Amino acid sequence: MLIIVDLVNPIKEADIVLEQEHSMGRSILEVVEIVVIALVLSWVLRTFVIEARVIPTGSMLPTIQLQDRVVVDKLFFKWTGIHRDDIIVFRPPPQANSTEDFIKRVIGLPGEKLQIRDGKVFINDKPLYEPFVLEPPNYQYGPVLIPANDYFVMGDNRNNSADSHEWGFLPYANITGRALFRYWPLNRFGPLAR
Repeated sequence: MLIIVDLVNPIKEADIVLEQEHSMGRSILEVVEIVVIALVLSWVLRTFVIEARVIPTGSMLPTIQLQDRVVVDKLFFKWTGIHRDDIIVFRPPPQANSTEDFIKRVIGLPGEKLQIRDGKVFINDKPLYEPFVLEPPNYQYGPVLIPANDYFVMGDNRNNSADSHEWGFLPYANITGRALFRYWPLNRFGPLAR
């Protein structure tokens, strides 16, 4: 009696099993690669390009409400520059006694003379038009000359804001970004206009 052993089929079955295992391993590796790339891309975007922020205080009332969520440009403002009325996020200087980032409006630019008196802000002896302010400041400040590479920033809630009138000038190097728009709550979605 002659027994014929099919040596080809066991090899084919083994190849199929190995191919399936290899394919599954490749799929897992692809998923891991996608997750790692997504995490790195997310970190790069958040660190250098754009970031979402929650507003922790009422210093920017009425423009930005407590707990509003805003998107902050951390890259492009470096090319377009900082302008009066921009709303910026920054690391406060040491004399502010805070380690949390602040959000305020740029009021005075490098080289300008600034004074606060009679409930108004004066730049180079001319009063600013500021329709966004909650109420006029109830304090006097200056006159001062803003140094090169420094800014004078204030909250729109002038009488309840820890800002440049309390702790001085803000160095350009401390600015981390410019607030672009509010994305939450949805009923106030939109740009944070100058």
